[in-house]
Amino acid sequence: MPTPAWLKEARAKTGRAWLARYGWTIDGGAPRVAKAVICAAPHTTNWDLPFTLAICWALGIELAWIGKDSLFKGPAGPFMRGLGGIAVDRSKRLNQVQSAAALFDAHDELLLLVPPEGTRSRGERWKTGFYYIALEAKVPIVLGYLDYERKQGGFGEVFWPTGNIHEDEARIRAFYSDKKGKFPEHMTPVYFAPSTPS
Repeated sequence: MPTPAWLKEARAKTGRAWLARYGWTIDGGAPRVAKAVICAAPHTTNWDLPFTLAICWALGIELAWIGKDSLFKGPAGPFMRGLGGIAVDRSKRLNQVQSAAALFDAHDELLLLVPPEGTRSRGERWKTGFYYIALEAKVPIVLGYLDYERKQGGFGEVFWPTGNIHEDEARIRAFYSDKKGKFPEHMTPVYFAPSTPS
């Protein structure tokens, strides 16, 4: 169901007010694509979600994101879905890449946010699900970021994954090399697994 114009305007005002309150600025504009996987990094704090939503609302972006099913239980469920959340039951052994990619077939427009670090704590490497979702769905990847050092966030280049994950990994790593999370010590290095989704 399309978002009513009044709600879009209310969200835009809320997003701009939030960013102004904390002294943040937006880098660039909305991605000029109808469908894409948005790579969201760095991810080191729960504050990442409200700042990401504020930027998207200010730009008029309808964002979707996948969260563990426990976030959608009880009275918080409708609220989370209203923020664009899509529940995933991680207790089931499902092919998460194919399930997420199938969402693109069901929507004319979909910008799906995926944090490749997968956790707010430092890990050994990035998870590659976001990359393989884009390949499977045949959609581009948008490099989104939050830089707490500069108090700036936005969307970088839009590129189509080539299937050569090592070349694309180097390209992605170069983009995020100067971006700092709220807790830099918790940032996971931009390195991928050899050749399989994770």
